[in-house]
Amino acid sequence: MRDTENQKKPASGWVSILIDYGPLLAFFLTYRWFAPEDPEPIAEVGAVIRGTMVFMAASVVAISVSKWRNGKISPMLWFSTVLIVGFGALTIFFGDPLFVQLKPTIIYIVFGIALLIGAWRGKALLKVLLEAAFEGLTDEGWLKLSRNWGVFFLALAGLNEFLRWYLDFGGWLAAKLWVFLPLTFLFTFTQIPMLLKHGLGPEAKDDVLEEEPPTG
Repeated sequence: MRDTENQKKPASGWVSILIDYGPLLAFFLTYRWFAPEDPEPIAEVGAVIRGTMVFMAASVVAISVSKWRNGKISPMLWFSTVLIVGFGALTIFFGDPLFVQLKPTIIYIVFGIALLIGAWRGKALLKVLLEAAFEGLTDEGWLKLSRNWGVFFLALAGLNEFLRWYLDFGGWLAAKLWVFLPLTFLFTFTQIPMLLKHGLGPEAKDDVLEEEPPTG
């Protein structure tokens, strides 16, 4: 058997983005397609349920694409997909969008606390969760990156709860794309100078942007 058959396919930044945020985009588009123009509770719930079904299916497709394209499924992606399917099922069963809105908060809190406890104990859990290795990055750099992502995740949890309370479902869903996504990219970009100071090779900067934890 040729060696190339055992090699992982090279990761693509756009593929990683689609894996992380494609299901959310599918949810958003489906909800918008079926959402009523005038406030109608029954039709609104129907749009949420249809969007949730598409969200669940797209999430399963995303982990399959991750395995095929990147040769792996990160633990964080596994965890978020399980929550999407679980809370999506609760949303469909009870006809209540609350469950799908709580899912991001739970992910952020669990990851945030885990990363902070790991950093406090001297363990860079982010490296384990991402199954990534940034060329030249020292253990101290990994610890600081884990700590910073832990704080950022908790901030996202607070932001998600704030938006959930003060926006209707459509507004909250739009914020997931047009607020959380830019914030995540901005935060990831701000980490690069710190990582470069701790041994990250200049040629590995793109890897940092491609290997960001899923926050969809």
